[in-house]
Amino acid sequence: MAAEPITVPEARLEAFVDTASFRPLRSLVGDGVVAGSGTVDGQPVFCWAQDGAHRGGSLGVAGGETIARVLALADRAGAPVVGFPQSGGARVQEGVGALTAYAAMFRALANARTPQLSVVTGACAGGAAYACALGDLTIAAGPDARLFLTGPGVVREVTREDVDAQALGGPRVQGANGVIHLEARDELDAARLARRALGHLTARRVAPRPPAPGDPGAVLPASPREVYDVRDVAARIVDAGEQLELAPRWARNLVTALARVEGRPVGVIASQPRHLGGTLDVQAAQKGAWFVGLCDRLGLPLVVLVDTPGFLPGTAQERAGVIRHGAGLLRAFAVASVPRVTLTLRQSYGGGHIVMNSRDLGADLTLAWSGGRMGVMGAHQAIEVVGRRALAAGADRGELERAYEIDHLDVTVAARSGWVDEVIDPQLSRDRIAAALEALS
Repeated sequence: MAAEPITVPEARLEAFVDTASFRPLRSLVGDGVVAGSGTVDGQPVFCWAQDGAHRGGSLGVAGGETIARVLALADRAGAPVVGFPQSGGARVQEGVGALTAYAAMFRALANARTPQLSVVTGACAGGAAYACALGDLTIAAGPDARLFLTGPGVVREVTREDVDAQALGGPRVQGANGVIHLEARDELDAARLARRALGHLTARRVAPRPPAPGDPGAVLPASPREVYDVRDVAARIVDAGEQLELAPRWARNLVTALARVEGRPVGVIASQPRHLGGTLDVQAAQKGAWFVGLCDRLGLPLVVLVDTPGFLPGTAQERAGVIRHGAGLLRAFAVASVPRVTLTLRQSYGGGHIVMNSRDLGADLTLAWSGGRMGVMGAHQAIEVVGRRALAAGADRGELERAYEIDHLDVTVAARSGWVDEVIDPQLSRDRIAAALEALS
């Protein structure tokens, strides 16, 4: 059963920070915004919350100045900020002044050097929705969280489309498109999720814990055509097997998660064979570029697990701009400055090989499991190109494919040329990744 909603902004902030650590800021200004500082697990944090009952939660000049002040102080202190927005947007009665308040808030969020989290406790429209998207992570505090630029009333008036608030901007909608990154059961659970996320995003090292038991390689099925859950592989590499997966409804063929290796916070980005066979598409490219950018900005090393046949072909993907979005993921990896380790699990082909943090895209260490395959395309497709004459002369297709795999696709071929730094036994994965991160930090 979900807990009773926390309706008072002060109570939201006190439930989020460590007990008795909240210190208010600009408390006499009011205007529907409560703000202050405190600690989370003993580390400093700034926070603010809106009162949805105060003039519809609309943001005015005074409330906007309070939020801007919090953002400025947090940036100077190098501390994260967690906001609890609940707002219908800019206050109409204050005209351009209210828009100016949002503009100042947007600029501060866009230039922030510390983690910015939003916990959505009710409806957020217009500028309030944009403010969430400009931050790093957005958490839906239960099923009543809603985000949209224009509410159902305006949609109905302008487009004649009859839609309710949940169908327009509820967690299922915004979780599937990457606007919402984490979904909580209720407000208390959302506060716990925010605290947990901060533990990763502030890059504090903690005592290491052993991974989930078992050989990571044992997760892979015997047949290369069978699927598996890459999160089970990651669990046998990261501390305690724990992964805080971000945006799990969005582009499910790519996993993005926060975890730790030997106590060090890392970002894990992994092909997910359970969905589309690990093939990359427009949505996966967008998700990957967002996550790589987030980790790079916050100084989180990246662990990249690869098992992909490449990009999904087809007219729908081309019309959706797969070239542009694929280039966005390429650019994100190419400009990232954090330590990056790539581990190929089973296959890595074509553009998918390059875009998933290949050596010459800037990977600091490239590893591959023995038995993996790597090349421009798989043997079946390659023989259509290089074996056309042999096939026409009656050669056995299966034999041609097997010979091509051995001569061109086995990862040892790439390793002998230096394109892969080391071919390893799967059981050495955690040790090699941890050692590389330690050396590169």
